[in-house]
Amino acid sequence: MRIIDEMGMKAKAASRQLAVAGEKKNDALRTIAKALIENQDAIIAANKVDLDNGEKNGLSAALIDRLRLDEGRIKGVADGVLEVAALQDPIGTVISGSTRPNGMEITKIRVPLGVIGIIFESRPNVTVDAAVLCLKSGNAVILRGGKEAINSNKCLAKIMQDAIESAGLDRNSVQLIEDTTRQSSVELMELTEYLDVLIPRGGKGLIRAVVENAKVPVIETGAGNCHVYVDESADINMAADIIYNAKTSRPSVCNAIETILVHENIAEKALPVIKARLDEKNVELRGCKKTAAILGDCVVPAEESDWETEYGDYILAVKVVSSLDEAIEHIAKYSTGHSECIVTNDYKNAKKFTASVDSAAVYVNVSTRFTDGGMFGLGAEIGISTQKLHARGPMGLNELTSMKFIIEGDGQVR
Repeated sequence: MRIIDEMGMKAKAASRQLAVAGEKKNDALRTIAKALIENQDAIIAANKVDLDNGEKNGLSAALIDRLRLDEGRIKGVADGVLEVAALQDPIGTVISGSTRPNGMEITKIRVPLGVIGIIFESRPNVTVDAAVLCLKSGNAVILRGGKEAINSNKCLAKIMQDAIESAGLDRNSVQLIEDTTRQSSVELMELTEYLDVLIPRGGKGLIRAVVENAKVPVIETGAGNCHVYVDESADINMAADIIYNAKTSRPSVCNAIETILVHENIAEKALPVIKARLDEKNVELRGCKKTAAILGDCVVPAEESDWETEYGDYILAVKVVSSLDEAIEHIAKYSTGHSECIVTNDYKNAKKFTASVDSAAVYVNVSTRFTDGGMFGLGAEIGISTQKLHARGPMGLNELTSMKFIIEGDGQVR
C-alpha cells in the first residue's frame, strides 16, 4: 500500500472521531498554542535550515520574508490558534428547519466536509493556520507544503500531532506529506477514495496545476492579480497611501496589488506623488507609454505579460486609462477575481465600479490588504476563494462545512 493511501485511511478514521469531538477540539487547539510557544526554539532552528537553504538557492528577499519564522511570528501564530479556539463551533448549527404537512420534521445542520487536502507553497505559518481551522471545523487534514519550508513544516506538524494526542484526539487528525516531489502532489490530487476536497494555496501556477490535474473536488484560492484604479476625482494623497500600503506592506501575499490604473485626467498630477511614495521601498515600475512620458526613464516599458503577472515582489505595473469603463475592462481581462479597489470621490463611479467588477472583494477607498478573514471579522481563514461555487472570499469555519438533513417522524411512509 502506498504511503498516501495509508495517510488517507488514517485521516478518514480520524475525521469520524472529529465529527463528534465537541469541546475536545478546543482543548486540542489550546494545547497546540501552548506547545508552539514552548517549542519556539526548535521551530526557529528548523526554520533557519530552510532560510539558509533558500538563500543558497537564490530565493528573492520577498520569498525569504514569507518563509521566515521568529519569536514574534510564532507568538502571532499561537495567538491565532487561541482566536480560533474562541470562535463558535459551526458543527451541529441549525441552518433551517420545517415541518411538512405529514408531520415530518426536517432540520438542516452543518457537518464537517470530512478529509481536506491542502497543497501550499513556502509559508510555514499556513501549516498551523490550515491545520487548526480544519480541526475546529471537525475535519481531518492532509498537508503538502513546498520543499522550501519542509524542515519548518515537519517540526510544526509533529508539535501539533503531539498536542492533539495529549488532548485525547487522534494524532492523525493532522498529517504532513514529507515527500516534496511532484509525485506526492499528483498522488494527493488523485486520492479519490479518502479525500473530500483539495485546496491549493499559492501562486497562479500551483493553482492551475491542481485545477487541471486533480480528480477530487477543488476549491481555488490565492491567485491575486489585484488592482487599484485611481479615478479622476480621487484624493491624490489618499491614492498614494493606499497604493503604498497595498503594494509594499507585504508584497508576497495574495492581497497585495500588482497593477495600478490611473485616469488620464489626473495622471500628470497623481503619478509623481504615487512614485515618490513607492520610491521609499524602491518599487520598480513597469508602465505603458503614457506612464513613461509622465515619469521618464525610470519606468520599464510594460509588456503584455506584465498586466497578467502576479509578481509577489516590489514590482508594480502602471497603466494610464481614458475612462472608468476602460479600467473595468482591463480588470475584467486580467484579474484573478481576488481583490480590486477604486480610489474616488465620485459616488456614481464608486457604485458602478463595485457593481461591474466581478471579484471576491471590491473596495472603495480602502487598501486591498484587508482581504483577510480576521480583518473581515470572520476569524482566521484557510484562504481566499476566487471561485463562486461553495465558497467565495475569505474561507472561515463555515466554509469548511457541508450540510446534512435530519428527518424525524412517527412512522410516515410514502
